[in-house]
Amino acid sequence: MTAAPNTASTAVRTLGQPVSRRLGDVLVAQGLITQDGLARAIAAQKGTSERLGSVLLRLNLVAEEQLLGSLSRQYGVPSITVSQLEIDPEALNLVPAQIAKKHAVLPIKRVGNMLTLAMADPTDVFALDNVAFMTNLQILPLVASEVAIREAIERHYEGQTSGITDIVSELNSGASPDVEVVDEGDEAATKIDVFELKESADEAPVVKLVNKVLADAIQKGASDIHWESYEKVFRIRFRIDGVLHEMLSLPKKVEAATISRLKIMSNLDIAERRVPQDGRIKLRYNTREIDFRVSILPTIFGEKGVLRILDKDALQLDLSKLGFDPWALEQFEKVIRQPYGMILITGPTGSGKTTTLYSAIHTINSPEHNIMTAEDPVEYNLKGVNQVQINEGVGRTFASALRAFLRQDPDVILVGETRDLETAQTSIRAALTGHLVFSTLHTNDSPSTIARLIDMGVPPFLVASSLLLVLAQRLGRKICKDCKEPYEVDEESLLPYGHVLTGVGRTQVYKGGGCTTCTFTGMKGRVAIYEIMPVTQELRDMIIKGASTAELRGMAQSQGMKTLRQAGLLKVLFDGVTTVEEVLRVTVAE
Repeated sequence: MTAAPNTASTAVRTLGQPVSRRLGDVLVAQGLITQDGLARAIAAQKGTSERLGSVLLRLNLVAEEQLLGSLSRQYGVPSITVSQLEIDPEALNLVPAQIAKKHAVLPIKRVGNMLTLAMADPTDVFALDNVAFMTNLQILPLVASEVAIREAIERHYEGQTSGITDIVSELNSGASPDVEVVDEGDEAATKIDVFELKESADEAPVVKLVNKVLADAIQKGASDIHWESYEKVFRIRFRIDGVLHEMLSLPKKVEAATISRLKIMSNLDIAERRVPQDGRIKLRYNTREIDFRVSILPTIFGEKGVLRILDKDALQLDLSKLGFDPWALEQFEKVIRQPYGMILITGPTGSGKTTTLYSAIHTINSPEHNIMTAEDPVEYNLKGVNQVQINEGVGRTFASALRAFLRQDPDVILVGETRDLETAQTSIRAALTGHLVFSTLHTNDSPSTIARLIDMGVPPFLVASSLLLVLAQRLGRKICKDCKEPYEVDEESLLPYGHVLTGVGRTQVYKGGGCTTCTFTGMKGRVAIYEIMPVTQELRDMIIKGASTAELRGMAQSQGMKTLRQAGLLKVLFDGVTTVEEVLRVTVAE
């Protein structure tokens, strides 16, 4: 190590200063490499993102100590031999692995408010600013070879990968010989020894791997876990706050045992690899009971498994905390307490419709009400509610369950999804005969729901007389509370996105800076964006007369309805819970 303690002030003083000479010129001037050697290294570097120093080391054109001395002279920063150092674990915890890899930096030690940082490029202002902001410390940069830094990152951070690396190593060490099946068709490919699958799925490393992934997903607040088979790798991804993140890439040979383990846990047939299978897993994690909805699907390179995490403790059933603005909450609470009529909730898969429905049911649930629900699948068990699982294989469809409900003296009916004309007509007739009916539909916004029902074949007069309210919703990511940063924006700059001026002018909004809490995305958690359309008498008259979706939207907006885009932008301006970019991502302009 060539760094001296008295050079700290020099290093700090040289942060971000331009480099006077190129590395190749410095090495040639010192006689450490020839012009021909430099030309060969530059030719090998072309078309890659490798630094020249790394190429020179790879081609054995220069020794690491000579390179470090030249880098130190080039940057005017002390050098350090990373392989000879004992890294402080506390310093490692200050800089996450993904940031260290991204910028090719390695935290060495912390003394007071000074963090010593080994860097491949000490003039990288973005890296310096990022680490300084993240740690809230002054940075003392030392130059080191990129190869040595990356090797040290792999070596020192591997112990922080939640134990999964050790499990994968254990799986690899005890792996059976690779067997390749070539052009034998689907039947031959499925002739796998069931006892062998069962045995491998019950082996300790596989059990540990699956349990560890499930525990990590729960800790990170994931909603889904994807186990994906590809030609040469087996990938695991988590959906966190609506966005997929790659968490792990495993050797292909662990795929069969891992998927078989999931099948055993969810009581599925491990020998059946040709047709899709669905099941459930119930786990106790610490003191929490968590359900996983399991779907296994054959793909061209193996089987893909998706686990939907149903965490009862994470279910938010308080309507006031879902994201309604005061006007929308007042309208929604008013209609869910009506004795009869139909309430429709629309939005794509994963937009939070089930949570809104369950919150409404939870709000009106009392011993005086007989509440019946038909769901596919039943995601959460609600106390005091009679929930029915749809099973089309035995003829228990939404329509048949709904017809049976009407003979069960219900007060409130929840139909998980209006998929066809029969379900729609039965729901509407139930709403007209003294029952409060909740259901969902897949449409883009509230006004287009009317046209969708009429397209399905429901007469306009039935739609007009039964509907109380239509609610469209989306889920947007929230700004992380731990790294929330204010900045100013002019309200008029939002006009091109569909914003309606409120008169606040220039105002303060927020964005996420990125921290360990949100894994440096700046976003943590989700908030619902609602478009509420109460069906007033004026709208009923327009529906009966066959008004277009645009005309219905215009009338609804004149009566106080805010579109999804408008409601989202108001959350940016007045609630400060999300960003303009996130609202634009999950909503469309009208």
